[in-house]
Amino acid sequence: MEIFILAFFAIGYLVLAGADIGVGMTLPYLGRSGAERREVIAAIAPFFLGNEVWLVATAGVLAGLFPELEGELLAGNYSVVVTLVLAWVVRDVGLWLRGRVPGPRWRAFWDGAVVAGSWGLALSWGLLLGHVLLGIQGPLAALPALIVAALFATHGMTFAALRLRGTLRARAALPSGGAGEARTYALTSAALAAVGVLAGLRLPLEPGTSGPLLVPVVLTLIPLLVAAQGWVWWTFRHRVTGPSYL
Repeated sequence: MEIFILAFFAIGYLVLAGADIGVGMTLPYLGRSGAERREVIAAIAPFFLGNEVWLVATAGVLAGLFPELEGELLAGNYSVVVTLVLAWVVRDVGLWLRGRVPGPRWRAFWDGAVVAGSWGLALSWGLLLGHVLLGIQGPLAALPALIVAALFATHGMTFAALRLRGTLRARAALPSGGAGEARTYALTSAALAAVGVLAGLRLPLEPGTSGPLLVPVVLTLIPLLVAAQGWVWWTFRHRVTGPSYL
């Protein structure tokens, strides 16, 4: 049961947060002006904080149910994990601060932080997953990292095509050939889930001794998390019509 709980949260994060990471990566392409970038960011604004809860839950499950695995992942990939966390902070700070002060230079600087942080997240996840899947480190690790980053970018653009309208939608629909973005989103979601599953199969998934105590608690919280996520998606199911609070 512990393994299924870890897989549930980890794959949920890759699929859900992979969309907003990919949108941030492709922001310069999707948004050619300040107004367009504001609208593109509005496509992910209601979701990105909720999506990050899945990563926090994954880290909590690792620490509580798989403490030895957590130690091995951190010890073997310390610099990558630190880079990932820093990129996460930079991306989120950019999203929160870009609209706090008027002025094109201010927004351009924080838009750059959003893009840099998103690429940092994607490449860090690519390095980490590449190491787990293939055992590759050093310069050769750049290849699987770039492949995973390209998957994130495609996933994000397809999500943007589902959320935006008009010219922005047409621009974002490039990976889906201008139509069928729902089908392409399902395919990229399946690809990210497959990467997560394959990586999980390579890990020494030996649960710790706290499972009997923590598993019932986590199982109780999962329906609440899913319900909250479903409510957010249902509330913001319509296409974006303008800038958001960000």
